Amino acid sequence: MKNTGWTDITFEVDINDAKSAEAIAAQCTGLGIFVEDYSDIEAVQALVGGDYIDEKLMAKDKSCVTIHIYIPSDEHPEETVTRVSELMTQAGVKFRQSYVQVMEDDWENDWKRHHKPQRIGNRLIICPSWEECAMAEGEVKLTIDPGSSFGTGKDDTTKLCLRLMESKLSTGDKVLDMGCGSGVLAIAALLLGAQSAVGVDIEENAVRDAIENARINGVGDRFEGRWGNVLSDEVLKDSIGSGYDLICANIVADVHLAMKGMYFDKLKENGRLIVSGIISARKHEVQSAIELSGFALTGMEEENGWTALGFKKTDRSN
Repeated sequence: MKNTGWTDITFEVDINDAKSAEAIAAQCTGLGIFVEDYSDIEAVQALVGGDYIDEKLMAKDKSCVTIHIYIPSDEHPEETVTRVSELMTQAGVKFRQSYVQVMEDDWENDWKRHHKPQRIGNRLIICPSWEECAMAEGEVKLTIDPGSSFGTGKDDTTKLCLRLMESKLSTGDKVLDMGCGSGVLAIAALLLGAQSAVGVDIEENAVRDAIENARINGVGDRFEGRWGNVLSDEVLKDSIGSGYDLICANIVADVHLAMKGMYFDKLKENGRLIVSGIISARKHEVQSAIELSGFALTGMEEENGWTALGFKKTDRSN
């Protein structure tokens, strides 16, 4: 019989039982296993330095491990579940078990069910290309599909940034999007009335995605994508220019701290800054550092442990 999909069987166990559980799972399948284990992520962060690991990963539960066993959909998962469960029970391993099946015919499209049009703020609707969305007068539609680059509007940090942007953006603004990912923030700014936008990202594929998304939304002629690391590439940093009315940046806290001086230099007098991607436990640290760099806090949005901050450029006294 031709295989038409896969069944993903998961066992969640305590971190102290992880090795035993992995060994049991591995001996029950010839197709290999996948283990979700975030227990050493803090050590990895210490090794690479700073806060450059995505803070969403840092927030993962480190006290447990999830083991995935994949079997062809034409095999009965109950057999594997029973065998693994019996062996784990014999070994004294406590577990939580579940499984889900996705057919091969639906694999490509099944994930689309989780991406629906969503309203953010008072005017913006983010809509995947395969969905129809009813528009009220004054509303603006941003078409963007989930892809390889971060930023579809579904994540909390992007939503927080967009909410602040709607209140801080002025018609005709010149916008800089640092860490642009899919380009969602820059494109939203253009659709909401900005005159031009530059998006910068360290990932070349992200810049390509942003340029294509701008084209799809009819603002490609007003968007410019730049690729590279502005913290180490002086040529790139200079090529971005200055005199921006608004800078938005949805990146991790330590990068905001490293770029606070650049934010000041790139903004015009009384320019506005929106920073997101900040885990709430670090919001006061980031706020204080940016204020000391010549900014005044003008707004804050918070949701599910994440914070976005809005500032106005004032005077650099330190």
